Amino acid sequence: MNDTRSRQVVIAGAGVAGLTAALAFAERGYPVRVFEQAQRLEAAGAGLQLSPNATRILRQLGVLDHLLPEAVRPEAVVLKDAATLRELARVPLGQAAETRWQAPYLVAHRADLQSALTARVAEMPDIRLTTGARIGSVATGPDGITATAEIDGKTIKAEGFLLVGADGVWSSVRALVDSAKRATSPRSRFSGELAWRATIAAQSAAGQAFAAIGTPDCVTTFLHPGFHMVAYPVSKGDAFNLVAFTRGERIAEGWSGHADPGILASAMRGTAPGLTELVEMVGAWLTWPLHTVEQNQPWTMPDGIALIGDAAHAMTPFAAQGAAMAIEDAAMLADIIADFPGDPAQSLQIWENLRRSRVARVARRGAINRVAWHATGPVAVARNLFLKMRSSDKLAADLDWLYGWQAPEAVVRR
Repeated sequence: MNDTRSRQVVIAGAGVAGLTAALAFAERGYPVRVFEQAQRLEAAGAGLQLSPNATRILRQLGVLDHLLPEAVRPEAVVLKDAATLRELARVPLGQAAETRWQAPYLVAHRADLQSALTARVAEMPDIRLTTGARIGSVATGPDGITATAEIDGKTIKAEGFLLVGADGVWSSVRALVDSAKRATSPRSRFSGELAWRATIAAQSAAGQAFAAIGTPDCVTTFLHPGFHMVAYPVSKGDAFNLVAFTRGERIAEGWSGHADPGILASAMRGTAPGLTELVEMVGAWLTWPLHTVEQNQPWTMPDGIALIGDAAHAMTPFAAQGAAMAIEDAAMLADIIADFPGDPAQSLQIWENLRRSRVARVARRGAINRVAWHATGPVAVARNLFLKMRSSDKLAADLDWLYGWQAPEAVVRR
């Protein structure tokens, strides 16, 4: 095997997972080829939350310097009753987050994170990014992997020792892994939840309406039995990202579409007038179906394929950890591969075992949050009493396992 092939990493997908993986491997001395099927890198979705477990890694990879000028450091996570607008709980962030978890808690537009990652990739000579190229087939053998991609009607081949599938919830690389392992679980599954999203200018009428009922410098979550809505500043505070979650019927697959706004209006019955008026003032909401991937599917193949991020374990966003899990996956995969350079199969198995337990715990936290945010009757009363009795410091301590995470030192040896 030639030296380039023996060390090259091929990545499918140039989203958060794929670009983070490219940077992580390049930082460790591996040449990287990234293939993205879109002609241009366009950010799907609107805002996202980046907790300290993610920003710590972005800082190590040199991405944070590109992101900070556009991102916002919220002062707290605030939970409010959607019917009364009463504050139920507050978790301090801002400087408190950096002191406690040694990294900032940021909120940003997804496009700003994508731009920051792309800017950092452009600074790395060992990363070659090709757009308009979809990997259509992969051959594995004793000499590594050979991926075939189509570009402008032409077929090109990329060789390496590892293929990283970072191509999202509808991953084509996952189909290759499933086929090889003869997995029978579905490629992805509609969760029964719809996400309604909008971005509003802070100085607009809708922005001022939110400022009147929310906490503009915080991440505000409004809780209600029929829905919950999360709002926070993005784009240096010039805009607010709003996303509401309801039950709903499956709509066309994709990251933005349209559904009957009556679904959202019906779910919001009984909410405070100010919140209802805000939703009406926003006007057209983009809607996307929340899809998940069964976590009992294989994430790796010993002859050189690994799935990361949504391609491996897409989950509902109720722990606000989708991007963070992709970033953790990417960095830890590069670390472990670098620690066991002579045995990629062993590296992949170690990585998968460690990541499965971590991702499963985060998914459970998201499921608990969803139940708590939509609680009704006595359960809601018990939730409110618990939050009232729990101090801000204790609520923050409850998140130490999540936000304070770092790769196990017993495996990742510097």
